[in-house]
Amino acid sequence: MHTGKRTALYTAVILVFLALTCFASILLGSRRVPFHFLIDLITGKDRTSLEAAVLLRRVPRTVFGLLAGAALGVSGALMQAITKNPVADPSILGVNTGASLFVVCGISFLHITTASQYIWLALAGAGLTAVLVYGIASLGNGGATPLKLVLAGSAASVALGSLVSTVMLPNSNVMNSFRFWQVGSIGGATWDSIMLMLPFLAVGLVLAFVMAPFLNTLLLGDEMAAGLGVNPGVVRGLSALSGIVLCGATTALAGPIGFVGLMVPHVLRMCLGSDLRRLIPLSALTGAVLLLFSDIIGRLIGYPGETEAGIVMAMIGAPVFIAIVRKVRIRSL
Repeated sequence: MHTGKRTALYTAVILVFLALTCFASILLGSRRVPFHFLIDLITGKDRTSLEAAVLLRRVPRTVFGLLAGAALGVSGALMQAITKNPVADPSILGVNTGASLFVVCGISFLHITTASQYIWLALAGAGLTAVLVYGIASLGNGGATPLKLVLAGSAASVALGSLVSTVMLPNSNVMNSFRFWQVGSIGGATWDSIMLMLPFLAVGLVLAFVMAPFLNTLLLGDEMAAGLGVNPGVVRGLSALSGIVLCGATTALAGPIGFVGLMVPHVLRMCLGSDLRRLIPLSALTGAVLLLFSDIIGRLIGYPGETEAGIVMAMIGAPVFIAIVRKVRIRSL
């Protein structure tokens, strides 16, 4: 089947799944709500019952899950394109852990308590970690090769994770504030947190879409791209900024959720090719569906409580990551 037809077919299928997961996210959970209550809420017939209250509580959670999943999917696509590494994503490269370290330091030493403070600290941590990992990988012969980036990211993630534990463990108050955030969850989403995250996601996504054709040119090689009038350093820098903003803002409010940015763009690239103009929007849609699906599964298997989406995502992502590593050689895309 022609790539264009495959893309159209996949887009139609993922949009159907997107609608289904949205309805399931609103209706399913520790208390299942029949569909007619949702219709009554939409039409204004019922806004006072317990079922209506449950539905109103789940709507921002669903919206936040869509936004967070889209941000992580696009961030992974950008990082894989920038590093020319099919197993790159925010968690593999240590960016999530850097954001976590700055947040826990802010809780411990600066006594921060608000989501807006979390976001700025997470963005700073994610950005500095990205610079650190790239700097380490650039040392020695060959520069920042895909394999060296993965190794540097893994080493940085372990080291920064140890620092997180060092800061957190002696202080029980910090541990209590941090431990629920650490596993990654969208359960605490509110309209306020959504409105806080929206400007960062808007900037990151717009920048990602603008950079998509230039990233396609970089796939031809830096020399060819420069000959076509593209500055490889500027394109990589702006694309990295987009990925860091998307990942950092999401991590600040949802915690370090891994594997979405790894699996989604990698599978899409295998099926639909490496054109970033298709890959970025489809990564956003697929990432949204995958994270929301993980949240729904967590609510069902954890009944009457819930299992956080980050844990479910790890259960899904770990075997997929192993399969990717076994089948794919780390090379240029």
